[in-house]
Amino acid sequence: MTERLSSILKHLTPGSSGLNAITSKNADDIVITLAIRTPLAKGFKGGFKDTPLDYIIYSLLKKVVEKSNLDPSLVEDICCGNVSEGKAAYVLRAAALAAGFPNTTAASTVNRFCSSGLKATQDIANQISNGSIEIGIAMGAESMSAGGDRLEPFHPEILKNQEAADCLQPMGQTSENVGKDFNITREMQDRYAAESYRRAEIAQKAGWFDDEIVPIETDVKDPKTGEVKRVTLTKDEGPRWGTTYEGLSKIRPAFPAFGDKSTGGNSSQVTDGAAAVLLMKRSKAIELGQPILAKFVGATVAGLAPRIMGIGPSIAIPKLLNKYNITIDDCDIIEVNEAFASMAVYCRDVLKLPYEKMNPRGGAIALGHPLGATGARQIVTGLSEARRQKKKILLTSMCIGTGQGMAGLFVNEQL
Repeated sequence: MTERLSSILKHLTPGSSGLNAITSKNADDIVITLAIRTPLAKGFKGGFKDTPLDYIIYSLLKKVVEKSNLDPSLVEDICCGNVSEGKAAYVLRAAALAAGFPNTTAASTVNRFCSSGLKATQDIANQISNGSIEIGIAMGAESMSAGGDRLEPFHPEILKNQEAADCLQPMGQTSENVGKDFNITREMQDRYAAESYRRAEIAQKAGWFDDEIVPIETDVKDPKTGEVKRVTLTKDEGPRWGTTYEGLSKIRPAFPAFGDKSTGGNSSQVTDGAAAVLLMKRSKAIELGQPILAKFVGATVAGLAPRIMGIGPSIAIPKLLNKYNITIDDCDIIEVNEAFASMAVYCRDVLKLPYEKMNPRGGAIALGHPLGATGARQIVTGLSEARRQKKKILLTSMCIGTGQGMAGLFVNEQL
């Protein structure tokens, strides 16, 4: 009786929706029992350049089965975020069946651009929460080497609305818009990028990524000889050890038609890869003897002007924190996707994000940005870093093309 009264009072007190509430443990909590990813490979010239999306998904799903020791028939749905593959729903379903999931395991894809991996996580979590399913896999996967990136023109009636027309602006143009509108200088962007590379180099050399990356075997074709070799990818290809501000400052602008601040060195890399998380209720995880890595608290999305889409996290993060009555100071690890250094610098400074907490292993500038996978990749990397630092609260966020932002909140339980 005393315990029950204490529980009721906890939910009635003014601070009950704050830090104490999100870190409390309840049977109906949505938890993550596995969080893994592939290595991230350079688009068009890296280890996955000849690997189709179906095989990337297939390979990671097989690793999920292997690592989780879970009967695949217990997984009721798989949701995969993807941006560039028009037939992604066909690809996912076939890859899941080939990976050993029975035909009773459903599959769907979702596309909210760069937040697709987080959106997939939110969708699976919502299904579990409302009782539609008990166990699901949320993932994101992208083959930018194979995917198209051509935008079809809008109907003239649509183009009469300026913000609608702005949805067609190339991402590089939106980055230059952020730089111009908010006075984010070239030097600020290059110095930020150099730090991202420095952190990624430290993390890679120290082996901090090892517990989140699973090795993937694939075939790579030599572009000169045509010879095909079987290789095993084990580490991210994006980090360039020894990258300096001085070196980055010499790189020519990538989008000269729109400005001179964004370059190939201070923008995210074109990347192939995938990430996945296994979700269920806490009670189900305990029943099945699954290790509980983290609690998924929730996520939210927000909209803003398409022409400055990069500042999306500056809108989504406060919205999420307000929802759960916590502050930036309560967050221990903050993963903000580095689509461009312009938006990363802006979001860091406007939100007053403690720089030591933000992307401690580097971000998409150094690691790469496989569009549909990034939202899930941030969860995997963020939880790994939270375990390493023995910290609790993980906040993830990203900007989204067409003018949106998304943010997610997690509690590490592997302290």
